[in-house]
Amino acid sequence: MSTERRRWIALAVVMTASFMDLVDATIVNIAVPSIQRDTGAGFSAVQWITAGYALAFAVGLITGGRLGDIYGRKRVFLIGTAGFTVASLLCGVAADPQMLVATRLLQGAAAALMVPQVLSIIHATFSGEERGKVFGLFGAIIGLAAVTGPLLGALLTQWDILGLQWRPIFLINLPVGIAGLLLGRRFIDESKAAQALRLDLVGVALATAGLLLLMYPLVQGRENGWPLWGYAMMAGGLAVLAGFVRYERAKKAKDGSPLVELTLFRARSFAAGIGVQLVFGVACGIFFLVWTLYMQIGLGWTPLHAGLTGLPFTVACSASAGMSVQLLVPRFGRKVLQAGALTTAAGALLYIAEAHRYGHAVHSWQMALPLLVMGAGMGMVFSPLTDAVLSDVPQEHAGSASGLINTTNQLGNAFGLALVSVAFTGPTPVRAFEHAMFWMVGALAIVATLMTALPRRTARTPEPEGPAVETAKAPALAG
Repeated sequence: MSTERRRWIALAVVMTASFMDLVDATIVNIAVPSIQRDTGAGFSAVQWITAGYALAFAVGLITGGRLGDIYGRKRVFLIGTAGFTVASLLCGVAADPQMLVATRLLQGAAAALMVPQVLSIIHATFSGEERGKVFGLFGAIIGLAAVTGPLLGALLTQWDILGLQWRPIFLINLPVGIAGLLLGRRFIDESKAAQALRLDLVGVALATAGLLLLMYPLVQGRENGWPLWGYAMMAGGLAVLAGFVRYERAKKAKDGSPLVELTLFRARSFAAGIGVQLVFGVACGIFFLVWTLYMQIGLGWTPLHAGLTGLPFTVACSASAGMSVQLLVPRFGRKVLQAGALTTAAGALLYIAEAHRYGHAVHSWQMALPLLVMGAGMGMVFSPLTDAVLSDVPQEHAGSASGLINTTNQLGNAFGLALVSVAFTGPTPVRAFEHAMFWMVGALAIVATLMTALPRRTARTPEPEGPAVETAKAPALAG
């Protein structure tokens, strides 16, 4: 088989794995009411079922990316895919909320090994304008997965296959994961960092402890009445993360193998893009969970009704994600990303107005316009942002960089899910939805402001000739 064909089959494999992860991160939201009824899970358990996955994912992503750099991206990808498949099986047979929370944490940890390798493998396999096209496709996949998850979850829950209720939303990963293992082993080429690196175990411990100290009080705070110890833990988490940064600087000077390559932040595109990823993740985390709670608990809709309502969002997000990198960003630069954030905020405000006007009598077709606007806006951010963040990253640090990209996005998502307990408040679920959407608009306003730090225009960096190029650059947003 030709090398060219192998590359594109390998791309299909890693894209499918990424799609599986993205769907799994959202598929649970639509099944939350069914899980609550079947298992008796309380509000805190529901938050852990959703935020726990995102938290385990975020905590492990930097380490997962670095492991790929050290031991080989193909090898770590296959290990992560195998772990994700096994964890999905355990989620599907969970007997109670506690077991489901534990297996979701395991699933998130396995995804943290699998997902960083996707961008790393793309970064190592494609270059130049070709890589820009691949990132455009990657953005379209992200947009498609964002609402395909809830729709698929709705269908599987509504059909109640073999009386399993919500469990097929996890079991469906089994054939996909097995196919990914078989095809990935055959068609993905191995790659790793050019220089010998070692895993920074102290850095792993500090990063994990800091993130857990930050996240745990946010998830448990509402149920425990926001106790003083929660605020103390969050302050401690910030202190630990500050210590982590200092340690990483010392580690870099000592042996050149830190967990996080802090020199990446010297690149303007990387530093600004990471900040945008974090806050944009918060906005998405808030929206997707409260949207489900609003439609199913507030309006009393079935999972399928709620899932089908999201189709306009899916179509608009997928279309704009694919178009933004290829047509808009090369011509208008960062203005596309800013327009995307503001368009999403405008759609959210329109959604608030519709919900307030019609109350419990609102119909799906009345939500179509706000969802189209929001989907188009989100698609304009997803795809070009990934390209912008990775544009100036040397290939030997691709794993670390992609781990950071995914970490910040998932950490933001986990923060958003945790903040649902604060944002989703009001006398009725409909009013609580409106309140939460204002939180989302606020986060998007911050995103649009942070985007002013991104480079203004796109620039195509020419590829050095020769097979051993270690610092190949993607189409970039350059200042």
